[in-house]
Amino acid sequence: MMRAVVVDNEQNAREELEALLAEAGDIAVVGACANAIQAVRAIRAARPDVIFVDIHMPKVDGFQLVSMIEPEIMPCVVFVTAHDEYALKAFEENAVDYLLKPVQAERLARTLEKVRRYLGEGRKPVFQSPAIERIPCVCAQGTKLVAAVDVEFVRSSETGVHLVTARGEFLTELTLSLLEAKVPRMVRVHKQFLVNLDHVDVVGKGEPASVTLRTRSGQPVPVTRRYLADLKERLGI
Repeated sequence: MMRAVVVDNEQNAREELEALLAEAGDIAVVGACANAIQAVRAIRAARPDVIFVDIHMPKVDGFQLVSMIEPEIMPCVVFVTAHDEYALKAFEENAVDYLLKPVQAERLARTLEKVRRYLGEGRKPVFQSPAIERIPCVCAQGTKLVAAVDVEFVRSSETGVHLVTARGEFLTELTLSLLEAKVPRMVRVHKQFLVNLDHVDVVGKGEPASVTLRTRSGQPVPVTRRYLADLKERLGI
Protein backbone atom coordinates (compact mmCIF):
# COMPACT_ATOMS: atom_id res chain seq x y z
CA MET A 1 0.00 0.00 0.00
CA MET A 2 1.28 3.45 -0.89
CA ARG A 3 1.77 5.96 1.91
CA ALA A 4 0.88 9.62 1.34
CA VAL A 5 1.16 12.98 3.08
CA VAL A 6 -1.24 15.80 2.15
CA VAL A 7 -0.06 19.41 2.60
CA ASP A 8 -2.51 22.30 2.25
CA ASN A 9 -3.18 25.29 4.47
CA GLU A 10 -6.91 25.02 3.75
CA GLN A 11 -8.59 22.42 5.95
CA ASN A 12 -11.46 21.76 3.54
CA ALA A 13 -9.06 21.12 0.68
CA ARG A 14 -7.04 18.68 2.80
CA GLU A 15 -10.12 16.79 3.90
CA GLU A 16 -11.54 16.60 0.36
CA LEU A 17 -8.31 15.20 -1.01
CA GLU A 18 -8.01 12.75 1.88
CA ALA A 19 -11.52 11.48 1.14
CA LEU A 20 -10.72 11.02 -2.54
CA LEU A 21 -7.50 9.17 -1.71
CA ALA A 22 -9.37 6.88 0.69
CA GLU A 23 -11.62 5.82 -2.17
CA ALA A 24 -8.58 4.68 -4.18
CA GLY A 25 -8.17 1.71 -1.86
CA ASP A 26 -4.41 1.16 -2.09
CA ILE A 27 -3.16 4.38 -0.53
CA ALA A 28 -2.98 5.37 3.13
CA VAL A 29 -2.76 9.00 4.24
CA VAL A 30 -0.12 8.98 6.99
CA GLY A 31 -0.04 12.75 7.46
CA ALA A 32 -2.20 15.82 6.84
CA CYS A 33 -0.36 19.11 7.29
CA ALA A 34 -1.29 22.77 7.22
CA ASN A 35 2.18 24.28 6.81
CA ALA A 36 5.80 23.59 5.96
CA ILE A 37 6.98 22.91 9.51
CA GLN A 38 4.31 20.27 10.02
CA ALA A 39 5.07 18.81 6.60
CA VAL A 40 8.83 18.51 7.12
CA ARG A 41 8.19 16.82 10.46
CA ALA A 42 5.62 14.42 9.01
CA ILE A 43 7.75 13.50 5.98
CA ARG A 44 10.77 12.80 8.14
CA ALA A 45 8.73 10.65 10.54
CA ALA A 46 6.47 8.78 8.11
CA ARG A 47 8.75 8.49 5.03
CA PRO A 48 5.79 8.58 2.59
CA ASP A 49 5.92 7.30 -0.98
CA VAL A 50 4.16 10.39 -2.30
CA ILE A 51 3.22 13.87 -1.10
CA PHE A 52 0.41 16.03 -2.42
CA VAL A 53 1.51 19.64 -1.94
CA ASP A 54 -0.52 22.79 -2.46
CA ILE A 55 1.64 25.27 -4.36
CA HIS A 56 0.07 28.50 -3.15
CA MET A 57 0.50 28.51 0.64
CA PRO A 58 1.36 31.51 2.84
CA LYS A 59 4.89 32.03 4.18
CA VAL A 60 6.40 28.89 2.59
CA ASP A 61 4.92 27.79 -0.75
CA GLY A 62 4.92 24.28 -2.18
CA PHE A 63 8.07 24.72 -4.27
CA GLN A 64 9.99 26.09 -1.28
CA LEU A 65 8.75 23.22 0.86
CA VAL A 66 10.19 20.66 -1.55
CA SER A 67 13.60 22.35 -1.24
CA MET A 68 13.47 21.61 2.51
CA ILE A 69 13.25 17.82 2.14
CA GLU A 70 16.44 15.78 2.39
CA PRO A 71 17.32 14.02 -0.91
CA GLU A 72 17.58 10.61 0.75
CA ILE A 73 13.95 10.70 1.92
CA MET A 74 12.48 12.62 -1.03
CA PRO A 75 9.09 11.13 -1.98
CA CYS A 76 7.28 11.44 -5.28
CA VAL A 77 5.70 14.88 -5.48
CA VAL A 78 2.30 15.82 -6.85
CA PHE A 79 1.64 19.56 -6.80
CA VAL A 80 -1.90 20.81 -6.28
CA THR A 81 -2.95 24.24 -7.51
CA ALA A 82 -5.93 26.37 -8.39
CA HIS A 83 -3.97 28.09 -11.18
CA ASP A 84 -3.11 26.67 -14.60
CA GLU A 85 0.02 28.80 -14.90
CA TYR A 86 1.73 26.76 -12.18
CA ALA A 87 1.52 23.55 -14.25
CA LEU A 88 4.69 24.19 -16.27
CA LYS A 89 6.59 25.22 -13.17
CA ALA A 90 5.49 22.00 -11.47
CA PHE A 91 7.03 19.90 -14.22
CA GLU A 92 10.18 22.01 -14.22
CA GLU A 93 10.51 20.89 -10.60
CA ASN A 94 10.31 17.24 -11.78
CA ALA A 95 6.96 16.58 -10.16
CA VAL A 96 5.31 13.29 -11.09
CA ASP A 97 2.11 15.20 -11.86
CA TYR A 98 -0.03 18.16 -10.86
CA LEU A 99 -3.71 18.46 -9.95
CA LEU A 100 -6.00 21.42 -10.46
CA LYS A 101 -8.43 22.42 -7.72
CA PRO A 102 -11.11 21.37 -7.18
CA VAL A 103 -9.57 17.92 -7.57
CA GLN A 104 -11.69 15.52 -9.61
CA ALA A 105 -11.77 11.78 -8.83
CA GLU A 106 -11.10 10.77 -12.43
CA ARG A 107 -8.10 13.08 -12.74
CA LEU A 108 -6.73 11.88 -9.38
CA ALA A 109 -7.03 8.27 -10.56
CA ARG A 110 -4.77 9.06 -13.53
CA THR A 111 -2.28 10.74 -11.24
CA LEU A 112 -2.19 7.76 -8.89
CA GLU A 113 -1.56 5.47 -11.85
CA LYS A 114 1.46 7.64 -12.76
CA VAL A 115 2.72 7.40 -9.18
CA ARG A 116 2.31 3.61 -9.12
CA ARG A 117 4.21 3.33 -12.38
CA TYR A 118 6.96 5.63 -11.12
CA LEU A 119 7.37 3.66 -7.89
CA GLY A 120 7.16 0.35 -9.72
CA GLU A 121 10.11 1.35 -11.90
CA GLY A 122 12.17 2.01 -8.78
CA ARG A 123 12.95 5.57 -9.80
CA LYS A 124 14.29 7.97 -7.18
CA PRO A 125 12.84 11.51 -7.21
CA VAL A 126 15.47 14.19 -7.83
CA PHE A 127 14.66 17.90 -7.60
CA GLN A 128 16.71 20.89 -8.68
CA SER A 129 15.09 23.03 -6.04
CA PRO A 130 16.17 26.58 -5.17
CA ALA A 131 18.42 27.68 -2.34
CA ILE A 132 16.73 28.36 0.96
CA GLU A 133 16.54 32.10 1.59
CA ARG A 134 14.11 32.11 4.52
CA ILE A 135 14.20 29.35 7.12
CA PRO A 136 10.95 28.34 8.85
CA CYS A 137 11.24 28.19 12.63
CA VAL A 138 8.91 27.30 15.46
CA CYS A 139 7.63 30.18 17.59
CA ALA A 140 4.80 30.77 20.05
CA GLN A 141 2.71 32.49 17.39
CA GLY A 142 3.18 29.69 14.82
CA THR A 143 5.87 29.86 12.13
CA LYS A 144 8.60 32.50 11.99
CA LEU A 145 10.66 32.90 8.82
CA VAL A 146 14.26 33.83 9.57
CA ALA A 147 16.25 35.34 6.71
CA ALA A 148 19.22 33.08 5.96
CA VAL A 149 21.52 36.10 5.59
CA ASP A 150 20.82 37.05 9.21
CA VAL A 151 21.92 33.68 10.61
CA GLU A 152 25.42 33.91 12.11
CA PHE A 153 25.73 30.21 12.86
CA VAL A 154 23.68 27.08 13.42
CA ARG A 155 24.12 24.64 16.28
CA SER A 156 22.67 21.22 16.92
CA SER A 157 21.97 19.86 20.39
CA GLU A 158 19.68 17.42 22.19
CA THR A 159 16.94 20.06 22.03
CA GLY A 160 17.13 20.40 18.24
CA VAL A 161 18.68 22.59 15.56
CA HIS A 162 19.02 26.25 16.53
CA LEU A 163 19.64 29.25 14.28
CA VAL A 164 21.68 31.92 16.07
CA THR A 165 21.32 35.55 14.98
CA ALA A 166 22.40 38.82 16.54
CA ARG A 167 18.83 39.16 17.85
CA GLY A 168 18.40 35.71 19.34
CA GLU A 169 18.01 32.01 18.70
CA PHE A 170 15.31 30.18 16.78
CA LEU A 171 14.42 26.48 16.64
CA THR A 172 14.00 24.91 13.20
CA GLU A 173 12.86 21.50 11.96
CA LEU A 174 15.50 21.53 9.20
CA THR A 175 18.65 19.47 9.67
CA LEU A 176 22.25 20.66 9.72
CA SER A 177 22.99 18.67 6.56
CA LEU A 178 20.12 20.26 4.67
CA LEU A 179 21.01 23.78 5.79
CA GLU A 180 24.64 23.17 4.80
CA ALA A 181 23.55 22.04 1.35
CA LYS A 182 20.78 24.56 0.66
CA VAL A 183 21.76 27.83 2.39
CA PRO A 184 24.37 29.91 0.51
CA ARG A 185 27.58 30.71 2.42
CA MET A 186 26.73 28.27 5.24
CA VAL A 187 29.64 25.88 5.91
CA ARG A 188 30.43 23.12 8.36
CA VAL A 189 33.05 23.90 11.02
CA HIS A 190 32.17 21.20 13.58
CA LYS A 191 30.06 18.07 13.77
CA GLN A 192 27.38 20.13 15.49
CA PHE A 193 28.00 23.62 14.06
CA LEU A 194 27.64 25.51 10.78
CA VAL A 195 28.78 29.09 10.31
CA ASN A 196 27.77 31.77 7.84
CA LEU A 197 31.00 32.90 6.16
CA ASP A 198 29.66 36.44 5.86
CA HIS A 199 29.40 36.71 9.65
CA VAL A 200 32.87 35.44 10.56
CA ASP A 201 34.82 38.24 12.26
CA VAL A 202 37.82 36.57 13.91
CA VAL A 203 39.39 33.12 13.49
CA GLY A 204 41.36 32.49 16.66
CA LYS A 205 44.87 31.14 16.96
CA GLY A 206 45.75 27.91 18.67
CA GLU A 207 46.03 24.21 18.08
CA PRO A 208 43.87 22.95 15.19
CA ALA A 209 41.87 20.85 17.65
CA SER A 210 40.89 23.85 19.79
CA VAL A 211 40.38 26.84 17.48
CA THR A 212 37.41 29.12 18.16
CA LEU A 213 36.08 31.74 15.79
CA ARG A 214 33.92 34.72 16.65
CA THR A 215 31.05 36.13 14.69
CA ARG A 216 30.38 39.81 14.10
CA SER A 217 28.18 39.99 17.19
CA GLY A 218 30.91 38.37 19.30
CA GLN A 219 29.47 34.86 19.47
CA PRO A 220 32.07 32.05 19.88
CA VAL A 221 31.89 29.06 17.52
CA PRO A 222 34.16 25.99 17.86
CA VAL A 223 36.12 24.76 14.83
CA THR A 224 37.52 21.22 14.68
CA ARG A 225 40.66 20.08 12.88
CA ARG A 226 38.66 18.30 10.18
CA TYR A 227 37.08 21.54 8.92
CA LEU A 228 39.73 24.17 9.73
CA ALA A 229 41.71 24.04 6.48
CA ASP A 230 38.57 24.29 4.35
CA LEU A 231 37.29 27.21 6.44
CA LYS A 232 40.54 29.12 6.00
CA GLU A 233 40.55 28.46 2.27
CA ARG A 234 36.94 29.66 1.94
CA LEU A 235 37.84 32.81 3.88
CA GLY A 236 41.05 33.37 1.92
CA ILE A 237 43.33 33.33 4.98
